[in-house]
Amino acid sequence: MTKPYDLVVHGATGFTGRLVVEYLLQRYPAGSGLRWAMGGRSAAKLAAVRDEVGAPADTPLVVTDSADAASLQALTAQTRLVLTTVGPYQLYGNELVAACAASGVDYVDLCGEPAWMRQMIDAHEAQAKASGARIVFSCGFDSIPFDLGVFMLQNEMKARFGHPASRVRGRVRKMKGTFSGGTAASLKATMAAAATNPHVLDLLRNPFSLTPGFEGPRQPSGAKPMLDEALGLWVAPFVMAAINTRNVHRSNFLLGQAYGADFVYDEMLITGAGEKGEAFAKAVAADKSLGAEGGPKPGEGPSREEREAGFYDVLFLGEDAAGHQLRVGVTGDRDPGYGSTSKMITEAAVCLLQECADTPGGIWTPAAAMGQRLIERLQANAGLSFSVEPA
Repeated sequence: MTKPYDLVVHGATGFTGRLVVEYLLQRYPAGSGLRWAMGGRSAAKLAAVRDEVGAPADTPLVVTDSADAASLQALTAQTRLVLTTVGPYQLYGNELVAACAASGVDYVDLCGEPAWMRQMIDAHEAQAKASGARIVFSCGFDSIPFDLGVFMLQNEMKARFGHPASRVRGRVRKMKGTFSGGTAASLKATMAAAATNPHVLDLLRNPFSLTPGFEGPRQPSGAKPMLDEALGLWVAPFVMAAINTRNVHRSNFLLGQAYGADFVYDEMLITGAGEKGEAFAKAVAADKSLGAEGGPKPGEGPSREEREAGFYDVLFLGEDAAGHQLRVGVTGDRDPGYGSTSKMITEAAVCLLQECADTPGGIWTPAAAMGQRLIERLQANAGLSFSVEPA
């Protein structure tokens, strides 16, 4: 039985969901071969957003409610994949992941909540493997550029030197743009969960929280400003490192330790050289605005001009025991939290549907599920670049 839709955007009336719909309209309009629908709790709101973004009047609308099991059953009966922008996922994602895992429907999200992700792995991975559902978390700025940047670097290391880099540094060189209200809300929900549940705190502290049964070597904490000897520059804690590093270790785990069982990885933000770089690093480390009251709210976000003026540039520096070094740069042409994220999650969904029929059911990372195919698609369509740089 053929389902009517390839993809339903769950949360299409939210700020990021609306950006996904705008990108679908531009890149995958009617007649492109991709059958997609807008999903949300309110038919009236869905119709209003459809009209506001200039979508055709016959764009399908699917009323879905994360809290209503019958509604989720109807959703999974109609689509091959659910793309969800409705976070924090620990508050609104449990039932949807369970429904997709049970029904063999693919799922992509923007999750940056490692403790919840581990809970979902423990609860639903066996069922997803059995049903054929491919559940792929973290398909936005956390963690696609980082997960795929390390994946590319390690493939290149193996091609050139016959083995992976045992030490990789992820270093954000430049970034312009705001973090999303959803990111702030997820951070607050995670802190609230950790305050009441010591197990959540343990998962948050453990770099190997997403690799059940595997603990690798001690990892750098990345929690304090420092002079990075490999670059000769000051670096500061990077706010997304706590999720990205976990996903990179999970990719290594899912790829059969392709990066080595001794793999060490951290992420930090480059602040510059000398006293100025040191002062900036200390200021970044002291900034707690993302988790503060009065920060961005879910559903709020930057203007189109601000999104289009944003960008990011990340360096990955790999080194092996023999001293061979390799550098890979990853850049994006929009602000990370919204403009680039909405393109990345959409292309991840299409890649999973159209090019990854050989990826079996289970709970995946973008690199382990899609790898090189997703890199090529992001470079062709979504304004990202991945390149080996001169040492």
